[in-house]
Parts: sequence; C-alpha cells; structure tokens
Amino acid sequence: MTILDDRLQTSLAQLHSSGTYKSLRYLTAPMAPVTTIDGLGDVLVFCSNNYLGLANHPEIVEAGIEGLKRYGAGTASVRFICGTFECHRMLEDRIADFLGTEAALTYVSCWNANEGLLSNLVETGDGLISDELNHASIIDAGRLARQATRKVFAHSDMNALEAALTELESAPAKIVVTDGVFSMEGDIAKLPDLIATCRRHDATLVVDDSHGTGVLGSRGRGVHDHFGLPGRGPEGVDIFTGTLGKALGGAAGGYVAGSQDVIDYLIQRSRPQLFSNALPPTVACSANKALEIIQREPQRVARLHQNVDTMRAGLQSLGYEVLDSPTAILPIIVGATSDAIRLSNRLLELGLFVIGFGFPVVPEGTARLRIQMSAAHTDEHLEQALATFAKLKQEGITSG
Repeated sequence: MTILDDRLQTSLAQLHSSGTYKSLRYLTAPMAPVTTIDGLGDVLVFCSNNYLGLANHPEIVEAGIEGLKRYGAGTASVRFICGTFECHRMLEDRIADFLGTEAALTYVSCWNANEGLLSNLVETGDGLISDELNHASIIDAGRLARQATRKVFAHSDMNALEAALTELESAPAKIVVTDGVFSMEGDIAKLPDLIATCRRHDATLVVDDSHGTGVLGSRGRGVHDHFGLPGRGPEGVDIFTGTLGKALGGAAGGYVAGSQDVIDYLIQRSRPQLFSNALPPTVACSANKALEIIQREPQRVARLHQNVDTMRAGLQSLGYEVLDSPTAILPIIVGATSDAIRLSNRLLELGLFVIGFGFPVVPEGTARLRIQMSAAHTDEHLEQALATFAKLKQEGITSG
C-alpha cells in the first residue's frame, strides 16, 4: 500500500465515522417528479434542477433521437479542425435570441464555459472581482486567471464592490463576475445595482445565470428578465454564462453569450473550446427544442412560480424557516453536515428525495436541506411533500 492509498483510506474512514460520507443514488427511470431509485423504489423528486419539467419531455427526447440519426454521435474531433454541425449553429443562434445578446458559443459544460471565458478575457494588470458566494466553477476559473489582480467582495455588498473597483481604478480592464442565482442560498444578484456600479467604473459585468435561466422573469429568460432589463446595452449585462443541464433540457452543456466580438475572440483563444469536442448532436438538438418549448409555453414558467409560492408558504406554516426569494431553490438551514445528511436520508426513507448539503459545498455550520421546485410538480406532489415534512416535525426534528 502506498502513502497515497493509506491517506485516501484514512480520509474515507473519517467521513464514514462522522456521518458526512456521500453516497450516489442510481436512477432506473427518467428524471421526472417521480422517479425510481435502485434498491428503494419510487420516490418523489424535490432535489432536481429540472425546473421546467423538460428533462423527459417527449418532444425533447424525440429531438435528441432525430439529432443522433441525422448527425451521428459527433464529429470525433474539435470544432476548428473538423467543423461544426448545423445543429450547433442553430442552438447558439437560439440562445443569443433568447437572452437578447448578439451571439453565443456552446461548451461541453458551464464549468468549461466559465474557465474558458474568464482566463481569456483578462490580461496582465487587469482586475477580476468576484462575489464571495459565487459557484465553484467561477472560483476555479478565477484561479486560472493568474495574470489578473483578483479580489473577492462580500456577498451582494455594493459598498464592498465599489471599494474593490476603486482600488483597481488604474487597471486597464476590470471584470466583475457574479452568479445570477446563488445556488446554495437561493437569493438573486442585485443586478440593477451591479450594472450601475460597473458602469461608473467602466467595468465589464459577467453573470452566470445557470439557476436563473428558465426560472426567473415572466418569460423565464433569467435574472435580467426578472428585473425588466435588456440582455445587452448600457442597461444590460455584458456577458452571460449558463448551462443547458438544468431548466434547458437537463442533459449537459454550457454556453457564453455576449457581443459578437467576445464570441469571436473565444473561438480563437478559449482552450476548453479549442481542445474539446462540440456538444453531442443529441444534446444540441434537445436543448434547442427545450428553448423552443419555453418560448412557446410561457405557462410553464408561471406554473413554476406558483409551485414555489405554494411550497414556501406550506413549509413556513409547518414552522420551517425558508428564505423569501423568487427562485426555485428553498434552503432550510440545519447546521451540521451530519444532521443534513441524516435528515436527507430520513426523508428518502419516507419517499421524498431531498438532498442535504454540507461542507465543503457550504461552510461548516451552515449545512442545509435544499428543496428544488419544478413546473412539473402537481398539486398532489406538493401535498405529499408537505405531509412528509410535517411528519419530520412530528418525529421531533426541528430546523431553521
């Protein structure tokens, strides 16, 4: 046994003994409001990013099948060598139209999109400023941008952002990056204030709206739609990043959307773009269909908002403290990571699939149950979920 083997076994044993070891669950049915977990049977799903219920939509499944039949599995090479399928151009044009930007570029994940964007936008001496609660992909992308002066500002604190930008006033270029929806807290970026602050300091604003796209605003176009702001221009966001793996079909993939110059530059310089194959045609075609459905059926977004309000009110009536937010994320803080995992396991025993998040995903002492809503949840699903949380209370388990 090597030193590394011994270290790994010791660490895993400590996770088991502390009650913080995470186990993967294997699904034997499609992702839907009710799915099947191997060894457990049918469960009610309240932990998926399937916000609009599109992951198993028949039109999206059919679009993926047709994409596979028409284009095969892929080009077996990167885009600049062997070219790009028509379905990729169609998807990128639709993303840009949906968000209100000039152009868009797809990646194999939003993680790749963030890394491929931030590390290439900045040059030596530039400033890169990030909200302290940004997603791990933004944090790691910032670490790759070593040529820039990097700063972190207190979560959604405009005074802290103003101070950071003032310190970097002499930087040739300044980039501020934030999540649109903060996935562990469920709150949203103060977009109008962020835009105004960036404009005062001639800074570029990048918004990762992975949990906002398809969710926020009357049309589901994201955090800028929620605030009634355009996708570009002086009052809009400069650059978006996002995922296709949540509300937009639920498969995989990510994107950058912004000006034509930004997209053209990324095609030339972005390493994750240059050295990764394009999205599988099945994903490109199904994501394109998902966007078509969202634009065609705005009632899905309205139903999601209704379900969020119903679930939050129900949980609060049971004595749970849930953040008041327009997003589809309802976190219930429980404290210790082991408690979050224990409660999650108990809910699963009762037929409700809700995940407990703890360290290192969130800081120690702030572990939580994170409920995630879908437009596909029926009134009966909501009633069943609330009855399960009521049982948790009856068993003497408190939270919040």
